[in-house]
Amino acid sequence: MFLIFLVGALLGVLAGGMACVRYLRHEVADNIGPSIRRMRAQLDNLETAVNLALVTQYAELSRRFPQDPSEGP
Repeated sequence: MFLIFLVGALLGVLAGGMACVRYLRHEVADNIGPSIRRMRAQLDNLETAVNLALVTQYAELSRRFPQDPSEGP
């Protein structure tokens, strides 16, 4: 009789644990989505700013030092 009770309690704990893990995984996945989208947008903005800075720097350098192949050193 005690063994049946023990097996039932262990099965109940196992089933409850599985339900909790499933619920937690679902909640964590739902909460991470908006955060990842926000970080992705920030990274895109940062990439755009870096690209703009590089293009501006290259344009400024090419204006200061024109590359004319007909001119010799």
